Amino acid sequence: MAAEGTRAAILDAAETVFAEAGFAGASMRAIAQRAGVNQPLIHYHFESKDRLYAEVINRRAGDINGRRTAALDALIAEAAPKNPPLEAVIIALLRPTIELGHDPERGGQHYANLVVALGNGTDERSIRLTAEHYNPIARRYIEAIRTALPRLSHADAVRGYLYAISIALPQMARTGRAASLSDGGTDDSDVETILSRTVPFICAGLRALADTPAPSQKEQTIQREKEETR
Repeated sequence: MAAEGTRAAILDAAETVFAEAGFAGASMRAIAQRAGVNQPLIHYHFESKDRLYAEVINRRAGDINGRRTAALDALIAEAAPKNPPLEAVIIALLRPTIELGHDPERGGQHYANLVVALGNGTDERSIRLTAEHYNPIARRYIEAIRTALPRLSHADAVRGYLYAISIALPQMARTGRAASLSDGGTDDSDVETILSRTVPFICAGLRALADTPAPSQKEQTIQREKEETR
């Protein structure tokens, strides 16, 4: 139990330091100081900064994706033999992420900052960890979106999923900007309010993609040639 408590304290400290300083700027010394342990103990439990970072991502991703999986499985079972409606699928996708970002006891703001940086990262580490921890559940939801919206092509379902995630990730963080921009007319403190506005916005976009013919290969080639000659 003592070892588990130490690992949890190190992971909590690392999550905060990585979120504040980024991977490159985070030092094992700073993590040890925040966790209240000596630095060799971090190496004993996690071997390296790379391994520690991966474990931080794995802990929260496992929580999010476990909830996403359970929610989608429940939707499919409840709707059978029909398919779950699009809005329900998008709620199941977004709720675990946004709820985590608003829960300080489960990492909250720190993991929100960390996962946004991870999702936007173009370095090998970010791409690898995103693929490992988020691609499998992404494929399940892409298929669920297509099942709910059969006229949507696979390519546009992939694009739509990525657009949905790019909209949802900033909603994890409670920045107060919505209240500032609206002069107090709305804020980012309530998960249900966020979902009630975000989900219709995303679903409308997905339906618009389904109703908008994709450009043919020839049209894409002509457009590229025009851009190259500008």
